[in-house]
Amino acid sequence: MSESRLMVPALADVQVEGLTRSAFLVRSTLAAGAVYGMGAITPFVGSAFGQKGDEGDIEILNFALTLEFLESEFYKRAIRDVKDLSGDVLDAAEQLLEDEDAHVTALETTIKDLGGKAVKAPAFNFGDSFKSAKDFLKTAVIFEDTGVSAYNGAAPSIKSKDVLGAAGSIVQVEGRHAALMRSFDGEQATVGAFDMALDQDAVLEAVQPFIKE
Repeated sequence: MSESRLMVPALADVQVEGLTRSAFLVRSTLAAGAVYGMGAITPFVGSAFGQKGDEGDIEILNFALTLEFLESEFYKRAIRDVKDLSGDVLDAAEQLLEDEDAHVTALETTIKDLGGKAVKAPAFNFGDSFKSAKDFLKTAVIFEDTGVSAYNGAAPSIKSKDVLGAAGSIVQVEGRHAALMRSFDGEQATVGAFDMALDQDAVLEAVQPFIKE
């Protein structure tokens, strides 16, 4: 993959505040997104995916970690703030929160083991995602679908077989998350026989309206 191509998730109705340029990392093989600013995205992405060995993998893992923070915070706030979230959907949100928190812990540990420094969680603004259970599900589907696509796209850039294997185990869980949220939202569990991979141009187009400059 060339340095001009980055596979990351599209963001809808989400802004990320207080994210430094060095912390603008997202979900590599894991997925779904936080943004600092349009001017910082392109050069930073090229740098992250142009690294060699452990250094490049650490950048990718931190990229993933930021979006795991996003998903974890999203489900945490939904459980607290969505007034009509109940039954099986509430149970699912609680389970997904546990999974995302586990992903955060695993990523932070792996980054440390590789000799890197994990980024800190930024502040998020999820817009109207918590007005109702329906709004919550719409955003959840976006996060989970685009997360899986981001994994698929970024995986070839990972150098370490161990890191790639761990990422593969996470994306399988993310795929199950996506199918579950889609089903709750009244959509088909999958959108086809093959998942797409998102590139940088698609992401920039999707997230630009939601970036807090």
